Amino acid sequence: MRTGAPRPADGPSSASAAGAPGAGDPATARRVARYSGFRPEVQGLRFVAVLLVVLYHVFLGRVSGGVDVFLLISAFFLTLSFVRKLESGRPLAIGRYWLHVFKRLLPLAALTVLGTLLLVELLYPAYDVGRWRAEGLASVFYVENWALALNAVDYYAADHSTASPFQHFWSLSVQGQVFLVWPLVFGVAWLLGRWRGWRPVPVLAVLFGTIFAVSLAWSVHSTAAQQEFAYFDTRTRLWEFALGSLLALALPYLRPSPRVRVVLGWAGLVSMVSVGVLVDVQGAFPGWIALWPLASAAAIIVAGRSGSRFGLDRVLASKPLVRLGDASYALYLVHWPLLITYLVLRDRPMAGPRSGVLLVLLSVLLAVLLTRFVEDRLRAWSWPEQSKRRLAGVVVLCLALVAAPVLSLQHAEDRRATAILAEADRNNPGAAVLLPGYRGQADPDAPAIPVVTGDHYRKPGLGEPCPAELGISERHQQWCFDTVPNAEPAATLLVVGNSHVHMWIPAVEELAEANDWRVVTYIRGNCMYSTVEEQVADHEACARWLEGTDPVVEAVGPDLVLLQGTRSTDEDEEQFTPGMEQRIRGLAERGIQVIGLRDNARFDFVPAQCAVDHGADAAECAASHVILGPDSPLAPVADELDRVSMVDMGDLICPDGRCPPVVGNVYTYWDNNHLTVEYVRTLAPMFVERVREALAADGVAPRPAP
Repeated sequence: MRTGAPRPADGPSSASAAGAPGAGDPATARRVARYSGFRPEVQGLRFVAVLLVVLYHVFLGRVSGGVDVFLLISAFFLTLSFVRKLESGRPLAIGRYWLHVFKRLLPLAALTVLGTLLLVELLYPAYDVGRWRAEGLASVFYVENWALALNAVDYYAADHSTASPFQHFWSLSVQGQVFLVWPLVFGVAWLLGRWRGWRPVPVLAVLFGTIFAVSLAWSVHSTAAQQEFAYFDTRTRLWEFALGSLLALALPYLRPSPRVRVVLGWAGLVSMVSVGVLVDVQGAFPGWIALWPLASAAAIIVAGRSGSRFGLDRVLASKPLVRLGDASYALYLVHWPLLITYLVLRDRPMAGPRSGVLLVLLSVLLAVLLTRFVEDRLRAWSWPEQSKRRLAGVVVLCLALVAAPVLSLQHAEDRRATAILAEADRNNPGAAVLLPGYRGQADPDAPAIPVVTGDHYRKPGLGEPCPAELGISERHQQWCFDTVPNAEPAATLLVVGNSHVHMWIPAVEELAEANDWRVVTYIRGNCMYSTVEEQVADHEACARWLEGTDPVVEAVGPDLVLLQGTRSTDEDEEQFTPGMEQRIRGLAERGIQVIGLRDNARFDFVPAQCAVDHGADAAECAASHVILGPDSPLAPVADELDRVSMVDMGDLICPDGRCPPVVGNVYTYWDNNHLTVEYVRTLAPMFVERVREALAADGVAPRPAP
């Protein structure tokens, strides 16, 4: 992939032509020459790195480390370019650099985004289209990595057919952000040189060494704590760029013998290719394990031109690989949307051997054509280079070509959704249709809600963070919210658990209003209110969350605690673990009334998506689950302890033992295991009544609902 730095060397000859200060000084010329020269073997390595990414994506569905190598090479070339300017005394021209690099990168990126959006509109399920539009926009503005991180995308999903066709833009977004930041580092070196007379290379070594150490430490910590977020976090990747910059600074001083160069080159290649095969790195990247492929690539770069007919550079610097290296940026851009589109059309989780080979060949062919007929011709176009205003015009045009259609379509969808929601009280009664004697006047042709736009579904809000006077530690404050404030409550309810209690917040708010309660929440997704050993995901983060549960209970002093009483699985099971029982009994022994919610059914498909694709009445879109049966493993504990009440809403989510995707013209589920906010709101009156009845049966008499 191209870095945006010029491919030809702009060494001492170009410095002299520009009349730069010190251009005639032999010492200056020697310093500039150290960082000059086109390196064809690194251009060939660029193609190998991207090809690894393609092959691992298509055939293995694993992380290869090729993207990390690409990031290192990007910083390597960028650093060489700026060091030549610093050593020759030429202006850094940072503003012009920014315009120039994005003028080079954006046309092909915008073309890929537009082509992918066209495929999305024509071929992808309607359930996801809006989401992919938003990610297309994020991609062309170089923030796709943050869009993925904030939406908790699992990069290692086994089924790539559910992945975003723009997901690969995460690394290009990180690269684009670094292209904005890295020139500022060189600017700092230039200022220190003017102020203190320091040589730029030692200053840059200190600056990039500091970035390397700080970012690597953060990467190791963040990867252990929240790996899915860390994978896309720019901060966890800066050390990879810093390593490329440090390599560029050190390379002139590394002069291995020809024999060592031969060994370094081939050993580096074998190591780089094997990392993804030998090690299951998916849970460790981008932490310390990323040093493996980066060190391998660094060895190949240090090997350089060996002068031996047995050297790896004879292969990497060959004309075919250098030409393919020129096309590596385009290859990275096109391979992923082609793969995902194929998987969507064939409804497969992975490509087969024959289809995989065809996808790789098609990707390479398309990349070569795009490079020759689009990228090379735009690079040779001299008109934009004549002024910064023209460069800026090209950049703005590329952004507008994507932003205009995406924003127009989103605006139209928003207007449609607003019109539908304006009639929701009449047309979308939801669970109310299950009540005896219900009579509605809904339009039979009215669309179901929530309106399917394909955008990311929003969870219910949790209110303001817990006030400081509660004394929640900073370590746990991020999960504590004063969801329903009340200065003089009749009682205080603490909601503790994961997303399966979070989704009930609209009903809990109505419960609090009906009984004049205060509600405090302590919630983290994926974390079970049980023991560390019983967690099904995010073990380290959940351990920290669990550590705060007892202090939060002490600080809040709740009269009641609402929690997830059992857990369903998509394998038709209902779990009530020893850890869950231990927690429930512990709260009851402290005199706290426990409201245990029996979990809702969980499936191996998304009911709403099935309804969009096949119709709400399609038999394959409704399923049953063991959790809908009359016997719950929580019931014996609730029968034994007066301080434990069980609430079961299953029959109002799945009437008659089946879970339809739509009830009362409202989608029940927004994924395979979470209820929609809209459906929970229609359940709220019944929820309030069942909680009241459960508490009354145990001798607790909250204020009756109005």
